[in-house]
This record gives sequence, structure tokens and C-alpha cells, in this order.
Amino acid sequence: MLNIGIVGCGKIADGHIEEIQKLGCARVLAVCDLEPILAEQLALRYSVPHWYTDFDRMLSKNRFDVIHIATPPHSHLTLAKKSAEAGSHVFLEKPLALNAIDGRRLIECLEHASRKMTINYWYNFETAALALKEFVAKGDLGDPIHIESYYGYDLEGGFGQALLTDDRHWVHQLPGKLFQNIIDHAINKITPFLPDEPMEIIARAYRRRHSKDDRMDGILDELRVMILAGGMSAYVTFSSNARPVGHFMRIYGTKNTAHIDFALRTMVVEEKQTIPSALGRLVPPFKSSLQFLRQATKNAREFTGSRFQFFAGMNRLMSMFYDSILHDTPVPISYAEILRVSQIMDEISAQVYPMAAA
Repeated sequence: MLNIGIVGCGKIADGHIEEIQKLGCARVLAVCDLEPILAEQLALRYSVPHWYTDFDRMLSKNRFDVIHIATPPHSHLTLAKKSAEAGSHVFLEKPLALNAIDGRRLIECLEHASRKMTINYWYNFETAALALKEFVAKGDLGDPIHIESYYGYDLEGGFGQALLTDDRHWVHQLPGKLFQNIIDHAINKITPFLPDEPMEIIARAYRRRHSKDDRMDGILDELRVMILAGGMSAYVTFSSNARPVGHFMRIYGTKNTAHIDFALRTMVVEEKQTIPSALGRLVPPFKSSLQFLRQATKNAREFTGSRFQFFAGMNRLMSMFYDSILHDTPVPISYAEILRVSQIMDEISAQVYPMAAA
């Protein structure tokens, strides 16, 4: 049984505890937050034995196998270093750190202490994403040519409104501001397929929405990124204005094209059309409908088996990470991949917010 500690008791910490409690190999011993009411209420709601406002004190009073860090990225390096020195592995909320340099230091701290780390790229561990990985590994896609990764965001939600109405919000202190806090979700889906070659990145951003208070609302809300690497290309789109709020990825190969909708949890394949003439234009919609029907049936089975919850991917990622600790197997996400995401984000931030980079 792994003993777990959590630092950072915001909204995402609820998801961490709920998924940990579904696993049979771990239990949450303590939570910590600088704000006492957040730590206390989280501990009470989930029957966690201890809560703290001082991370050093929490580490000194308990022995943890894993620390979940769910704080803003400014603190990730320091907290991960302290966790490693206390003998704990680390499950980290994205983004990795304030920048790729700190991210590399963070990983080096864990490696020096012979501790493991993973980051919460949980969408990549949902059923549809794993199906795509298998599809590509079997060669059914052919060679990847181009990827489109789209992530929509609703600034009318609670987090968005807090950000736009409070110029002291921690997101304003990030080099890439809103984008840096969110676009891991779009970029980390691309990196597993990009060749290990030098990248050319072109990023453009703008603010589309109208603001009633320019003093607190300098946040850009639309982002477009083009990436070129080793004869392959990728587009990343972040939009907080398009509706409905979408979340999908499309990967084009030399044999077929695959489309994953993360909101609907579906994966469909567009195959080369072999039927000639008008009949060839008539059949594909029926084939697509059949694929969606199969996906709906599969999702219904997931639902009845209690595997269709919102954080199903996080649950699978946690399980794999904990298993890597218990059985000394490789971590579910390579450190090279995690660092590459951070490096891409640094370049995007430098291009869209050049004054912050300077």
C-alpha cells in the first residue's frame, strides 16, 4: 500500500483523491495548502487523516511514497526537490515548471535521488487515445505526415472569470499566461508522433473578445501554432471563442487518417476510397456512421462498467505510475517527451509574449 501526500488543495486535487481512492494500492495520508480552509475542507470531505499548511512539516511528520503536486508551476521545482530529498516519488500537475530550464532541473533532482516522476497528461491515457497509439504502432496509419491538435476553452467558467477579474492571479505571472497553463493539453498529444529532429515553431496569438476592463484584461485568448520537424508538420489551435468548445486531434498518414474527439471519446478512421464514381461518394457516410455506432456501443460498455467517468484517463495514468514504482518498471511518460513539451511551450511563450521573455 503506497502512502500518498497531496500539496495544493484546489479544484484538481478533488480529482486526484477520488481516483486514488478507487485504486487498491494507495491511500491519501495528508494534504497541504497555504490556505488553511482549503486544506481542512479537502481533508474533511475525503476523510484524509491529516492536513497541513506547511509542506516541510507535512514531510517531517509522515513518510510518503508519492507526493502529488497540484500547485501553480512557480513552485513545482522547489516542491519536487523537497519531495525527492524526503524519499518520495512525484506525480505532477501540468505544466512541468515555469520554464524548460526549471523543468530539466526538476527531473534531474528526481533522478539524482533515484525517485520517479510523471506528469498528468491524462487525456493521452483515455481509451480512444490508447486505441490511436495501437493503430499507429500496427502500421495502419502509415507514416505520420501531419497532425492537427485543437483545444477549446471557456473563459466564462469559474477559473476564467477569476483570471480575468484579478490582475494578481498567478496565471498572469507565467511567461505564456493563459496559454502556458492550458496548451499542454494540445501539445502533449503531438510530441509522441513528432520525429526526434530540430523543430521550427511559428506562433501567433491575439485577443478576440471585447473587454470591459482593459486594466485587468490583457490576456490573449486565441493561439495558432505551426510546427515543422523532420519532414512532418503539426498545427496547434487554442480557441476560447469558438463554440461548441471542442477538443480533438486529427492525424494524417500515408495510408489512412484518424480523428479522435476527446469530448465525445471517439476515434474514427478515414480510409482511402476504392469504390469509383458516384457510388464512391455514397458509401463513406454509411461507413462513418457504422464507426460511430461501434464507438457508441463501446462507450456504453465503458459506462456500465464504471470506466467512463471524467477522469478515467487520470485513473489509468496513476495506476501505471504506481505500478512502475511497486514493480520498478519504466514510467508511463518518458522524461524526454515531457521536456520536449516544455521546450515547445517556452518557444510559443517567447513569440506571443516577447516582452515577458525579455
